[in-house]
Amino acid sequence: MVNYSTVLVLDADQRSALSVTRSVGSMGGINVITADSYKMALAGTSRRSSHYIECPSSQDNPIQFIEWLALVIEKYSISLLLPVTEITSQLILVYKDKLPDVRLPFLSYEKLIQISDKSNLVQIANTLDVTVPDTQYFKSVAELVASKLIYPCVLKPSRSQYYEDNRWISTTVRVLDSSDDLDQALQTDTYLKNHDFMVQEFIHGFGAGLFCYYNNGEPKVFFAHNRLREKPPSGGVSVLSESVAVPDSLKQAALKLLGHVKWHGVAMVEFRIAPDNTAYLMEVNTRFWGSLQLAIDSGVDFPQWVCATELGLSLPVQKPYRVGQRLRWLLGDCDSLYLYFRSDKYSIVQKAIRFVQFCVGTPFKTKHEINRLVDFNPAIYEFKKYLKELVN
Repeated sequence: MVNYSTVLVLDADQRSALSVTRSVGSMGGINVITADSYKMALAGTSRRSSHYIECPSSQDNPIQFIEWLALVIEKYSISLLLPVTEITSQLILVYKDKLPDVRLPFLSYEKLIQISDKSNLVQIANTLDVTVPDTQYFKSVAELVASKLIYPCVLKPSRSQYYEDNRWISTTVRVLDSSDDLDQALQTDTYLKNHDFMVQEFIHGFGAGLFCYYNNGEPKVFFAHNRLREKPPSGGVSVLSESVAVPDSLKQAALKLLGHVKWHGVAMVEFRIAPDNTAYLMEVNTRFWGSLQLAIDSGVDFPQWVCATELGLSLPVQKPYRVGQRLRWLLGDCDSLYLYFRSDKYSIVQKAIRFVQFCVGTPFKTKHEINRLVDFNPAIYEFKKYLKELVN
């Protein structure tokens, strides 16, 4: 008889949660439960999810969520928690002492904030000679108004989320093309009045990410990709990406940063590659990332590395991964094309080329992130949800 360990995948409506569920659910001896604050969620529709639970929102009802989580850990004898959003990950660490004994795939809250706080990360990078965009730091809007900015530039809050008075404050990174954009951002993003932020030079080029897994400060595996198309097109969420060999410059930067804080768990170190091939550090995501499925398809199964380490199972045998493998998030790519067509930044010729690239693609080396014949329910769920949002 097999003794199953039970893993709880939280934030199940995220694309990365689906990748985690499919990966971990394929491991022998592990039972996967999924949960989110909806009646049903993307990962919950996967055949690899043995059970789906609707839960309080970690963002809207954080205290209720922690109370619910404590009960669920006991009820289902959960061995390992796998949250895939920043909010849930941080909330669990803040209230770790209120939860029963359960494995977590990261270190303390203090360690996490040390590297996920963007302003602090830039300062660490500067001390370690890791290349970053020219940066100005501001403690107030008054300081910003009194300064002279060179456009385009990037307005970047120090943190993606702030947890204050039992509630979350979400922030937004904005590309500013003019003083009008700045005025609009200051009116919209009221949190800038009370929280630190940066203004960085805008780096033309393309996004690149280095995926890492560390075990108590020791690097175990790396994976790299380039973002070929993003949503929005000027830079954002990857909708078409391609695996590449790990660039030594990116790896050395990651080794410096993650080694400096003795990291544990997964991390995605994001860069912007300029036309002169200089890699500029953007941020570090301390959780599973949206294009996680690309790494899995290429031969680096990060969720299985995490589970094997945390549950004391045999570690995966890591072979050289496939370079040139592509991953496409189809509905996200549709949105990106629409935004590209609407923008006045691109010529008619550029838009025509983009349309042809969208239609033709590279079918023999591209896999779809959500649409999988062996597990097609998530694709149906996502498409229905997409149509509903379009109608509304």
